[in-house]
Amino acid sequence: MAAPTDVELVTDLLERVAAALGLTATVRVEDVDGQLVGSLDGTDLGLFIGRHGQTIDAVQHLAQRIVHARTGELRRISIDAEGYRARRQESLQRQADEAADDAVSNARPVALDAMTASERRLVHEYLRERGGVDTHSEGNEPDRHLVVTPAAE
Repeated sequence: MAAPTDVELVTDLLERVAAALGLTATVRVEDVDGQLVGSLDGTDLGLFIGRHGQTIDAVQHLAQRIVHARTGELRRISIDAEGYRARRQESLQRQADEAADDAVSNARPVALDAMTASERRLVHEYLRERGGVDTHSEGNEPDRHLVVTPAAE
């Protein structure tokens, strides 16, 4: 019997978690340019997403650990449900724009709420492309947050 592929391992994990939570969902996992992209479609997947995405982030981390244990490789894995990741990205970009506008117009640093490392990276990159401000992280996990300052002239 052949060893399961990475796609099969992640699919099995997502199906088991959804079933354990009593959710009815369609699970799809694809290898897109070397990154595993998993998604759940269904109704009422809020329990899978969790408060502030904590559950979906934990499942994504577990998927990375399972694949790494099998292959010894660190593969990028992204797990989404009901388009949560895109909605969260839009929300973070809105917050980042507001903080950047505030930092520039008031010539002072503006701290954002604590967020995960991947969310901080997304905001750092978004604001770097936007320009006009600098960013850095402060604090310790789980309270690490991003600070937006007007760009040095």
